[in-house]
Amino acid sequence: MTELAQYSPDELGAIREAFKEGKMPECPRCRVPMTERPIGGGSFGLGYARKREWLICPRCHRSAIYDIRRGTRN
Repeated sequence: MTELAQYSPDELGAIREAFKEGKMPECPRCRVPMTERPIGGGSFGLGYARKREWLICPRCHRSAIYDIRRGTRN
């Protein structure tokens, strides 16, 4: 059986909570600190722009993207 290359909803919740608390989350699968990569988005000239963070596990390469203002997964 092949393992899914995505985090479960519970794993994403744990990552989000750690990030919201100002901690660098650990990958729930590998138990190594995730790396953070800022990404842009939205239409800057139209008054709509998101600030998002991309959290990536350096070992298994799973990732999660969060909208910083809302604290939600994109």
